[in-house]
Amino acid sequence: MTDTATSLREIMLELAAACAPGRFIDPNDAARAAAQRKAKPTDPPDLWRRYSKQARAEAIGLAREGKLLVLRKGKPVDPNKPIKGIIRVALPDETGAARR
Repeated sequence: MTDTATSLREIMLELAAACAPGRFIDPNDAARAAAQRKAKPTDPPDLWRRYSKQARAEAIGLAREGKLLVLRKGKPVDPNKPIKGIIRVALPDETGAARR
């Protein structure tokens, strides 16, 4: 696992833990935070876009490990099946559902 992947995973878990119950995060929030940590003064302001696909992949990987839930239209989806469109992530509660 690369440093960027590890960083994205850690950031995503931190952001999800900081969310209030019933709230979700966008994997791009982790991409933005990772880009901000790695940014140099000469980097473009949209540097985070370089990390967005990897952030989505890491979110799905964390969901496969049971550490996060991947949500589509507010409902959990199976991370082992193809997921199209916009996703959000949340920490699961004790039952495995999104925290409410």
